[in-house]
Amino acid sequence: MHPQLPSFDAAHSSAIDRRINSLLKHLDPSSSSQSAAAAMDSLSASPTSSFQSNSVFSHVDQAPEDPILGVTVAYNKDPSPVKLNLGVGAYRTEEGKPLILNVVRKAEQILVNDSTRVKEYIPIVGIADFNKLSAKLIFGSDSPAIQESRVTTVQCLSGTGSLRVGAEFLARHYAQRTIYVPVPTWGNHLKIFALGGLAVKTYRYYDPSTRGLHFQGLLEDLGSAEMGSVVLLHACAHNPTGVDPTLEQWEQIRQLIRSKGLLPFFDSAYQGFASGSLDADAQPVRIFVADGGECLVAQSYAKNMGLYGERVGALSIVCKKADVASRVESQLKLVIRPMYSSPPIHGASIVATILKDSEMYHEWTIELKAMADRIISMRQELHEALLAKGTPGDWSHIIKQIGMFTFTGLNKDQVAFMTKEFHIYMTSDGRISMAGLSSRTVPHLADAIDAAVKLAG
Repeated sequence: MHPQLPSFDAAHSSAIDRRINSLLKHLDPSSSSQSAAAAMDSLSASPTSSFQSNSVFSHVDQAPEDPILGVTVAYNKDPSPVKLNLGVGAYRTEEGKPLILNVVRKAEQILVNDSTRVKEYIPIVGIADFNKLSAKLIFGSDSPAIQESRVTTVQCLSGTGSLRVGAEFLARHYAQRTIYVPVPTWGNHLKIFALGGLAVKTYRYYDPSTRGLHFQGLLEDLGSAEMGSVVLLHACAHNPTGVDPTLEQWEQIRQLIRSKGLLPFFDSAYQGFASGSLDADAQPVRIFVADGGECLVAQSYAKNMGLYGERVGALSIVCKKADVASRVESQLKLVIRPMYSSPPIHGASIVATILKDSEMYHEWTIELKAMADRIISMRQELHEALLAKGTPGDWSHIIKQIGMFTFTGLNKDQVAFMTKEFHIYMTSDGRISMAGLSSRTVPHLADAIDAAVKLAG
């Protein structure tokens, strides 16, 4: 027997049958060719014609552009020769060009020349070497969690995918389905966790009056959080503010979180990109792992290896015992399998090739520090340019903040003014990507900020 095929609704089906019967009568040999043609015209005007001409998605509204990616869309449409894109979180050279690290090119060449490589599916959890080396990178090779097999690591689709897999795992297997995120935070965090099945609440983080950390508010809000809740923490180079706690403050945060039985979930998107040191930028994560407690860590290699489009990331979950970690991994497979089945090969192979070779690893750290140092120098140049112009206000936060982004303190109207009059593009909250600046463009940005504060303030 043939399987039953899906049909149109009854009204459409009946109408089609009537038209076909009518056509068959007209196609009787005694009928004229003119009648047959008329019948064909009649069939073409059948009830299906309205079905074909009107989309079932006609009701769908035009969605607004993503507030971050939309900046680039607007920038691309601007014909001005002096336009400047400071919205996208991607590193640029002094010439304003995308950068592919030399060590990445070497790794790719090694992979290309390896005739044993194939394009078969890899395991659901990804490439074993990549996972092992990613865990060592963030936790340290001497981490007790690794030595005791208390950590499970799975390859995911960059930081975004790692966060989403973690969110869905927590929604299925963690009793407290509430996550507290800092204000502000990366805009995509709210959507990732909400669509992953978690209830999103907030805690104070940034103090607009000081353009620094609202440490007291942070402690108060986490201190009153529901017992057992998940807490999102930016491992380093907080996005969008560039404001990080000191190590002493991190220790206080750790003690509070552990005393409340909260579960830390780190987003590590910029390891090595903040200070130029991979180990220094991982310290906040490591002090939480050293106490024997549990946590989640989402890693991304988009920034620190420049592998933006390769979508390379990892999710690690540190557990109390090895057997728990093993069971957790089995459940992570059940989250990943219906989502994207298994991750891609190429980007993770690049990372594994670099991390497992001591010379390539060393070369990577040098290139990474050069990127971090250039961003730091852009902060200094912008700060000096604003001081030289006598721009009203205190701009010391530009050199106090760290990482790819600076939270300038400019308001929405000032940002709009800078876009209209100076063709400078950034998110409306005043966040700028320091990696998008160069010595050539710093004066243009300083002129724009100066004018915005004086004329649009």
